[in-house]
Amino acid sequence: MKRRELLQAGALAGAGLVVLRSGMLRAGESPSAKLNIACVGVGGRGAGNLKDVSGENIVALCDVNANNLKKAAEAHPGAKTYDDWRKCLEQKDIDAVVCSTTDHTHAFVNIWAMNRGKHVYCEKPLANSVHEARMVRETYLKNKDKLATQMGTQIHATENYRRVVELIKGGAIGTPKDVRVWCSRLPKGGNYLPEEPVPPHLGWDLWIGPSPMHPYNSGYIGGCLAWNRFWDFGSGQIGDMGSHMMDLAYWALDLRLPTTCEAQGTPVSPDTCPEWLTAKWDHPANDWRPAVEVYWYDGGKKPGVPSEVFNRDSNAMFKGLIFAGDKGYLLADYGYRVLMPTKGDMTHYKSPRPEDLIPPSKGHHKEWIDACKTDKKTLCNFDYSGAMIENNLLALVAYRAGKKLQWDAPALKAKGCPEADQFVTKKYRQGWVLNG
Repeated sequence: MKRRELLQAGALAGAGLVVLRSGMLRAGESPSAKLNIACVGVGGRGAGNLKDVSGENIVALCDVNANNLKKAAEAHPGAKTYDDWRKCLEQKDIDAVVCSTTDHTHAFVNIWAMNRGKHVYCEKPLANSVHEARMVRETYLKNKDKLATQMGTQIHATENYRRVVELIKGGAIGTPKDVRVWCSRLPKGGNYLPEEPVPPHLGWDLWIGPSPMHPYNSGYIGGCLAWNRFWDFGSGQIGDMGSHMMDLAYWALDLRLPTTCEAQGTPVSPDTCPEWLTAKWDHPANDWRPAVEVYWYDGGKKPGVPSEVFNRDSNAMFKGLIFAGDKGYLLADYGYRVLMPTKGDMTHYKSPRPEDLIPPSKGHHKEWIDACKTDKKTLCNFDYSGAMIENNLLALVAYRAGKKLQWDAPALKAKGCPEADQFVTKKYRQGWVLNG
């Protein structure tokens, strides 16, 4: 701010006005003023997100499903309603946007909203391609001092994740060597589905959005497990559950962008994501740990680790993480952590000082709302989460290209592997622009 602007802002604050982080002024409001929020996607998970931000002013609702929109509008009668998110984002009084659409439109809503000066909370994953993830991240970085963002990996706000991060960074397993992450959810394969009559309450063309046109089929509708197995609409389990499970690995090891990636899975289909996938990334050293290897397993595949690791907790048979260090293992999931020293003692480990503990979260949505109104930071902002989603989706590029990738992150390109380029980016229907 220039000195004159700063003095004017101070005078306005004294007169009962508040300067929101986005720079908008609204008369007669105190520092606890409510945000004006637009919720894009209000059924399913979107209904849950709408409920979690309903303490603010809900001024706009958008959904391609008229039934979902009607139900949400009944609960928020003062909100304007839309079936097209592009029109919704032009509403002038919006401060912030909650995006809960299908995966293939996440990046579009995120970028368009940030380009219009709106704070954004977006369900995971942020994007449906490596290029989209990079675009979302870079758009945020250009606006990071003005906008607050958060990806909807709500498990990040739990106490257990905090304790795991403290243990890993505090040296409980010694020097980290690798982390293995798995989820045994079994997705379907198959092909794009045959045409069915479009129900009258559904705007199918808007549901398809930027993706290539496919005829309506009810099998695409009904939650992330319905649509995200198809390349044009989602990114399989590495995009879905990988957003939650890899989050803990990313946080605990301070991971960013990998240098290599390789992956294997069921035979490549032109229509659907693999029914099982295994992947490996190499991540460079940082200022407190050496280079580490990161592994992913889904569709029933599991890491080859000592059997006693799995025997310690039956939940680990479905999903979890195992961190390996030179002095032990740490097995974890959403709600548990099991520390297993290699030599049977913990004499190498000192309990963290109070100042080293990660403070409790106010709640994943509340953290974002507070950041929108102040200069506070969110833990899952689009810089952190954009890098993680780029990492995850790079596994699908390696899988489809059938080669180990030497990843040139600054160039967004696999060195010496031009056949990977077609899977890094996506093609969109005419009239749909990602950076709009």
